[in-house]
Amino acid sequence: MNSNSLQLKTGYRDIMGLAFPITASLLIPQINFITNLVFLGSLGEEVLAMAGITGVYYLIFSVIGHGLNSGLQALISRRAGENNPKAIGTLFSQGILIAIAISVISILFTLLVSPYIFRALMVDEKLVQMTNHFLSVRIWGLPLLLLYQLRNALLVGINQSKFLMVGTAVETLFNIVFDYGLIYGKLNMPEMGYIGAAYASIIAEFAGLVVIAFIVQLPSVKNTIRLQLTAKPDFELIWSILTVSFPLIVQFVISVVAWEFFYISMEHYGERELAISSLVRTLFGFFGSFTWAFASATTTMVSNVMGQGKKEEVIPVTMRIMKLSVGFACLWAILLLSVPKIFFTVFSNDVGLLTDSVPIIRIVALALVIMSISCIWLNAVVGTGNTRITLLAELISISLYVGYVFLVTRVFHLSLSAAWMSEWVYWSTLFFISFLYMKKGQWALKTI
Repeated sequence: MNSNSLQLKTGYRDIMGLAFPITASLLIPQINFITNLVFLGSLGEEVLAMAGITGVYYLIFSVIGHGLNSGLQALISRRAGENNPKAIGTLFSQGILIAIAISVISILFTLLVSPYIFRALMVDEKLVQMTNHFLSVRIWGLPLLLLYQLRNALLVGINQSKFLMVGTAVETLFNIVFDYGLIYGKLNMPEMGYIGAAYASIIAEFAGLVVIAFIVQLPSVKNTIRLQLTAKPDFELIWSILTVSFPLIVQFVISVVAWEFFYISMEHYGERELAISSLVRTLFGFFGSFTWAFASATTTMVSNVMGQGKKEEVIPVTMRIMKLSVGFACLWAILLLSVPKIFFTVFSNDVGLLTDSVPIIRIVALALVIMSISCIWLNAVVGTGNTRITLLAELISISLYVGYVFLVTRVFHLSLSAAWMSEWVYWSTLFFISFLYMKKGQWALKTI
């Protein structure tokens, strides 16, 4: 992209330049979750189990924002490909209003409804109380996270993803400092135990939002997109945003709700199995962030080149991104298979817990590689604007996933390793449906 154009180039160097900063931004929730687990690990397996359930629950609402942002990013990238900066600023302004509305609804649901859901589905009453207590604090950070994500979508959509790393660094630093201080009562802070992790995350999200808000106001960004914020809703534009975003929101929520079902199923195995799953899921999320960054770059580049009228470039650029994604995933898989216990010692010194986790990490290593392929093709579909296809793919994949988990954990009572093979089922199905749609070529007729 030259200085006078918002249109992207699609070479390997351009892909890497876009994807690496996105990786940094996607690592934010993973780093926060990992930081919480590191500091909470010394408080016992029960706290680790609680962290796994609450972490995935909070992720449900954060991916609602991610769905909004993914749809908005596709629209912003399309307008960037058309060199229409005024439309980009208007889209972003209406996206803020939608994010605020989502936050209010999510907070009310968490405070008024979710306590009854956890009590109905979980066995351990003490774990239920800890979970509800933690979430009653943690959920207040959601508006900060959604607005932070929204600004990320803007920067990625206009190929300014390099600024994302600044916000990431600030948020990570704040989270580490306040986790240490508030959980253990260090640095002249009150000792709050596990609930201190909730307050630390909120403080870190606020710090990250302030930094990104400042960056968006820089002349190099603000003048490029002609950003003019307004509190007046444009219902026609809001509808067009939701038309693209809503299927993604539903898709992501269904996906994470299935994760929560998986975690609750693990609780029936016992606290140790749930703790192991929490640790493995954290590693999976951390290394998976690199794949999700390439996937986000796919959405941006596919939509941008379609906005340029270069539809013949869509499949080639998707293939280039996929090769890079698979390469990094294979690197992480080899690393995990070679020295799995090194990663777990960050969270716990329990030798038995580490030993029991090794078979699961082998399954996850292969899942990372499968995901590195399927995510790229799925987000290529998102880039075309046909998010109904991605929702259909998600519904089919999740149905198979949940069915598999139910049979393994509730009917046949198979091992934890067998339960984790559900990841293979899920990602393989997503790839098949997305790849088939892109190869048929009907996406070329889609306009947004």
